[in-house]
Amino acid sequence: MAGHSKWANIKHRKGRQDAKRGKLFAKLIRAIEAAARQGGGDTTANPTLATAVQKARDSSVPKDNIERAIARGSGAEEGVVYDEVWYEGYAPGGVALYVQVLTDNRNRAASDVRAAFNKNGGSLGEPGSVGYLFEQKGYILAAGDEDTVMLAALEGGADDVTPSEDTWEIVCAPGDLTTVRAALEDAEITIEQAEVTQMPSVTVAVDESGAGKVLRLVDVLEDLDDVQAVFGNFDIPDEVLASLS
Repeated sequence: MAGHSKWANIKHRKGRQDAKRGKLFAKLIRAIEAAARQGGGDTTANPTLATAVQKARDSSVPKDNIERAIARGSGAEEGVVYDEVWYEGYAPGGVALYVQVLTDNRNRAASDVRAAFNKNGGSLGEPGSVGYLFEQKGYILAAGDEDTVMLAALEGGADDVTPSEDTWEIVCAPGDLTTVRAALEDAEITIEQAEVTQMPSVTVAVDESGAGKVLRLVDVLEDLDDVQAVFGNFDIPDEVLASLS
């Protein structure tokens, strides 16, 4: 949890400060299209699509853009077919990175991801080299008083609730994310972040000298158009994160 907690908070802060809003929107729209193509355009019957749509709404993607993405993905309008590919590798210091890609050109994506690793002190691994270290989970970062958050989360079906500074980290099965979120919102609890993520089973401690190198590689990977998300098992001290951010 420690490594994921810090990583989730990095992503949260970075997302709010990110000036590249157009690129963020494009990635969110691509996720919606892919989810609709795979499971249909009905959010009530397609939890992956429901989560992608909610994430886009949280990031203020316009409603029309979301609806058009669903239409393209479900075949109502012409759209691009995206393949989901996972790349596995290591950042400096032995940190495992698990990279989610949605692409319409596998050769381009593979070349770009490999170059990002090679040019930033990392190494691209074989399939299965680090994926076993991660497990898909629903993750919510919420703010509220302990009793209210705990009761609502557990009644909604959460597996775990733990404190994280002045917020609460809530973990659930991926398919329960929408239900748990709804329970929290019904209790008027503020949701700061909610997503289906990949949580590491073990973490690697990273000191100040290595943190910049790890996060630099993560930033380069995240900046690639085909990359949807980068998950890592690093554990960086809070004070180091604060200085880097």
